[in-house]
This record gives sequence, structure tokens and C-alpha cells, in this order.
Amino acid sequence: MTFPNFPDKHRERTVVQAEDFWKYKKELGIYPDIEPPKGLIICYSPTILDYIIENYSLTKVDNVFGKDFYLLNDSDKKIAICGTFGIGAPVVGILLEELNAFGIKSFISIGTAGSLQKNLQLGSTIICTRAIRDEGTSHHYALSEKYSYPSRDLTEKLIEIAKDMDLNYHTGTSWTIDAPYRETLAELKHYRDEGVLTVEMEAAAVFVIAKYLKIEAGAIFTISDYLTEENWELHFHLTEDHLHTLFTLVKKTLSSLLL
Repeated sequence: MTFPNFPDKHRERTVVQAEDFWKYKKELGIYPDIEPPKGLIICYSPTILDYIIENYSLTKVDNVFGKDFYLLNDSDKKIAICGTFGIGAPVVGILLEELNAFGIKSFISIGTAGSLQKNLQLGSTIICTRAIRDEGTSHHYALSEKYSYPSRDLTEKLIEIAKDMDLNYHTGTSWTIDAPYRETLAELKHYRDEGVLTVEMEAAAVFVIAKYLKIEAGAIFTISDYLTEENWELHFHLTEDHLHTLFTLVKKTLSSLLL
């Protein structure tokens, strides 16, 4: 059986369009009363989002996406952050479709990731340069291949800013899987030996969908847990320094590209 199940689906016309959803919201009178920001920070972690809300000047906007959508005031409201919408490739696919239709064209996905390599320090910043497509969503947007890739210019700018900030950062491959409790020991060993740095749930889909929509997207992670043959070592209680570093890197990158 091929995947997706319907052969050659990539050549077929889509029935449901994100633009139709915005028309519906306008008809209901729940359309956001703002100009679309130029760039968006996609934030899955409540811990990261809560830190940003508590420590930076933001303006909340209703009726955009999910529960929490904020404009960064010191970006002249050209950069936004979105959170509290869930995790995983399917939901971020919907987010990219709808917010692209709204008018946003640049996205950076930030979050936590599990480390497959023992030498990565807790809280290290990982700039993802490719992702293994072991989730389902991306395969409905492009023919199945092992890897997907972020936008080159955006990723190069992330690396440039990370160097300017003198960060402890790494670049490399992530394994994107949408079944975290089905990460097997055989897969762990296989990808670790390939040099894959991290495992998470969204990056591969973000990259493929962004390319399909002709928008810019990148992804960075901070190490929050370790996967080994012996156990799953959790450290989701990130320090404020780690959270500050992650947000500052993304904000500086989008500002340098968009403002």
C-alpha cells in the first residue's frame, strides 16, 4: 500500500481551503482587527509561552488562532507569538495554512526536544537543518522522502545570530514522529548512530508545508530530556536563562529579516 492511501493525491485539487475559513469568521464577526504581522513565533510549550508573557511587553489579540496570540510591542507589532493550541504535526499544519491565508509569511517554530546524543547539554540550543519525516501530515503535501528542509535564508540567519550571541548551539538533523510513546529502542539506536541530534513532533511537517505554501519557516529546540537504552531522563523544568536565550534568538532573527 502506498502512503498516502489514495495514489497520486498530490496532483489533485484540494476541496477545503483556509481562505474559506477566514471568510466564515468574517461573516460571524469574529475576524481579528489587526494588520497581519510579518512573522510569527510558533510556541508549543506552556512553560516557554508563560515565561515570554510574564517578561516581555505583548498585546493579546483574540480570534486569530488558538487561545493565545500576542503581538510583540517592541517590534512595532510586526512580530507575533502563538501558543496554547496543542502539539504535533497535524495542528501545526492547520496553523500554517490558516495563518498564511491570514497574511503571515515567515514562521519560526520553537520548542523542547529529546536528545539522542549524550554529549548535548541540557538547555542547549539546536538549530534544525533537516528533519526526518516520520509523521503523517507532511506526506499529504509532498511525495514521501526521508528528509525535509527549512528555509535556507531564515536558517542561515538563525545561525548568524546564534554566533553573534556567543551561544552554545548545535546544528543538525531531528527525527519528527507523531507517536512519542512508540519511539522504539531499535529506532533510537538507528538514528543515534546516524548522528541525528533530537526527536520532536513538528519540524518535518513545518518544513514541508512551508515549502508547499511558498512561505519561510525554520525550527529551533532546547534540550529538555534524554533518550537512552536504559531510561527516559526528563528535565522539562528549564531555567530562565534557557528560556531567555531561546526567545532572544528567535526575536533577533525575525527582526533582522523582517523589520
